[in-house]
Amino acid sequence: MSKPGTPMTPHDYLRAQTRWHPLEYVFWLATLLPFVLFPNYLSLASQIAITALFALSLDLILGYAGIVSLGHAAFFGIGAYTAGIISKYGISDPILGLFIAALLTGIVGFATSFIISRFKHLALIMITLGLGFLVHELANSAHWLTGGADGLQGIRIGDLLGYFEFDLWGRTAYTYSLAVLFLMFLLVRRLTNSPFGLALRGIRENSVRMPAIGAPSAAHIRKVYTMSAAIAGIAGALLAQTTSTVSLGVLDFQRSADVLVMLVLGGAGMMYGGLIGAIIFMVARDQFSGINPQYWYFWIGLLLVTVVMVLPNGILGGLSHLYRMIRGRRS
Repeated sequence: MSKPGTPMTPHDYLRAQTRWHPLEYVFWLATLLPFVLFPNYLSLASQIAITALFALSLDLILGYAGIVSLGHAAFFGIGAYTAGIISKYGISDPILGLFIAALLTGIVGFATSFIISRFKHLALIMITLGLGFLVHELANSAHWLTGGADGLQGIRIGDLLGYFEFDLWGRTAYTYSLAVLFLMFLLVRRLTNSPFGLALRGIRENSVRMPAIGAPSAAHIRKVYTMSAAIAGIAGALLAQTTSTVSLGVLDFQRSADVLVMLVLGGAGMMYGGLIGAIIFMVARDQFSGINPQYWYFWIGLLLVTVVMVLPNGILGGLSHLYRMIRGRRS
């Protein structure tokens, strides 16, 4: 730790960032409340945990590296189809399915990262959108493998760790999804609070100047894009394993747009922003669709417009600003 009156070094800053805040313990303990307070909503809680993991993967490239993607559902869908297809042909172990899905989506992410690292802004948006459409149409045309528009049939998922069966109430599904989300969160937290994470933030601010201080922008973008793709693939595999269904909906543009909305709602580049955004979006969608099944997107749109106008850095960004103001007044 730096002495009082001396400027903080990057290592001191990173060391301070890795310390757990008491509110973080509260957040993760609160994720256990559905087991006690909402036992009939564990399936929804499982969907929220999976969506939060998907949002976390997008936050890694958008919030920290500044890579805008409108086709991130491609990796989510590849992970879902991978887990579903291998289970159909005999590999039904959930953990092994996650590893294989992460490996395949990581390979696809690495291959496409060479394109992604060459473009920015509007061109990048169009390219990621195009990649999403390509994967969607490939899955649709490969009916013999994916089931096409009919969806993948015959998915058989084995017991978790050989003991825990996926039940109708969602207890195993939520436990499994929450555990994977927590482990991936620890990984991303460690990554973003490292010199590599600092370099990503520098690339987000000015990718042209970063090579001048020894941080190759293109190489770093390729690495983080590959990791983000693998995490999105894990989220997709979780969905396939916990619901035993995979359809073309996992590759829809709507899914890419929804996860972007979640990041805007929660606050991009803040670790918990994607998680908070996913919780708010999924709960709001569940409630609004129950109240008004035809026009529930109207309320989602109204919520998004209100948050962006009042809290331009998202809900978490607004709460952080309020917290700093209160601390400033007290000191």
